Amino acid sequence: MLRKFVFALVFVLLAALVAGVYHFHFVLKPEMARKAIAGMPRPAAGVAVAEARAEKWAPHVSAIGSFKAVPGIDVSSQVAGVVAEIAFKNGQDVEKGALLVRLDDSTEQADLRSNLAFLKNAQQAFDRQKALQASGVAARANFDLAQAARDQAVGAEDRTRALIGQKNILAPFAGRLGIRKVDVGQYVAAGAAMVSLQQLDPIYLDFQAPEQNYPDLFVGQKVSAEVDALAGARVEGRITNIDARVDPATRSVLARAEFASPDKKIMPGMFAHVDFAAGAPKDVVTAPRTSVAYSLYGDSVFVVKPDDPAKGFDGPLHVERRPVKVGDAQGDRIVLLSGVEPGETLVVEGQIKLQPNAPVRIEPDTSMKPQAVRPLP
Repeated sequence: MLRKFVFALVFVLLAALVAGVYHFHFVLKPEMARKAIAGMPRPAAGVAVAEARAEKWAPHVSAIGSFKAVPGIDVSSQVAGVVAEIAFKNGQDVEKGALLVRLDDSTEQADLRSNLAFLKNAQQAFDRQKALQASGVAARANFDLAQAARDQAVGAEDRTRALIGQKNILAPFAGRLGIRKVDVGQYVAAGAAMVSLQQLDPIYLDFQAPEQNYPDLFVGQKVSAEVDALAGARVEGRITNIDARVDPATRSVLARAEFASPDKKIMPGMFAHVDFAAGAPKDVVTAPRTSVAYSLYGDSVFVVKPDDPAKGFDGPLHVERRPVKVGDAQGDRIVLLSGVEPGETLVVEGQIKLQPNAPVRIEPDTSMKPQAVRPLP
């Protein structure tokens, strides 16, 4: 019996020891750690800040468009023929009236010599009949026949010279040539494209504006365009034409602006972001774009507040999360239609690590600077 008693006592003591160790490690110790962590102050997160400002802004509208030459054509011939000479180089700038392509005109040149001979003979016959008519010894009918023959010979010469002119393809306006599409000795049909000719200065930009902004468009209005193909270079122009109808498929109106391009860097067909003013300036509250946190549940900003109003921003700080309604954006700033008052300090960098009422510290000179507007290269 004594052995059984001792065995039971030892078992109870071991069970109590195991239970005590388990309770300490899995109940008491985590609770102690939680209380210790809860009692520790949260470290302040470093953030960059900027003030909301009261500004006077003119509403702006953004659109997309494509550049178009003023004018731009595919040079072609009115008549068919064999290419005898190509008088230009690919990508060459040419003046108005410059010879581009000459088709074989040997047949027309032979006709011209024949017509000149007929014209010479007809002119001499006309001069004789004119002298006889003046002296009164020639019939009026003979004089009329000689005059008709002379005029017919002149018409034949003019027609041949016109055919020769049609086989000399000239530049109809000054511009830049593209890549040639014909070679010497090649037969080309009437109307076949030989080379592209584009006038690059000035240049048009066609863009679609929303129909609700149609009343804000007018000829002469300033337009700004950012050209992606030229590293985001920005150019300024003016609206020259507005379409007379709204496209029922897109509910937008076509507008055309003209831009100066003295360096001829902008090419027809290039894509551009268009921006233009739409209405009178208004008083608005603006903030840096990076201050707004966008989400499916609504947009918000973090407003920096002092813990102690008496100490202000010289004392401890925390953030307050506020829902906002955003409006127009221009450059690196955006309009806040509600939720923020002018002069309030907003977090512009570091929002991802913040929670409502989280302590923060302002780190000056750490915010990213916006890139300067790059001129046309």
